[in-house]
Amino acid sequence: MDYKLSIYLSIIVFIVVFIVDYFFINKKKLTLIKNKGITKKGKKKKIKNIGELDYIIGKFKLDFKKINTDKAIIWIALINSFIISIVSLIIMIIPLKIMWQMLIAFVLLFCLIYSLYEIYGRHLKKIETQKKDN
Repeated sequence: MDYKLSIYLSIIVFIVVFIVDYFFINKKKLTLIKNKGITKKGKKKKIKNIGELDYIIGKFKLDFKKINTDKAIIWIALINSFIISIVSLIIMIIPLKIMWQMLIAFVLLFCLIYSLYEIYGRHLKKIETQKKDN
């Protein structure tokens, strides 16, 4: 596949995944969490957790109340979009059989998820400790 086309497709994938992840998934969940499960129409709905945020809070022992959740879901959507677009870009560029592409994508996906969420979690921990000191 042509490199320019692969890059353009990756940018489109990044934008689409960000929009879907932020506006249609995480934003709705965050609104339900903040409103304690009550929708705009006044109906009671089950509160759904944001899995990525729960993972980071649990792993780094963060206080949910001290986290700016609006910024956090933006960063989570950006991280997810970046991971998906980079993996798809690399897979489109590598001229191997589909089995090897899937294996490389699988390994790359888990490495990126672990490393990027580790970096973001440490960043949040650093911010939380700085707020404690002040």
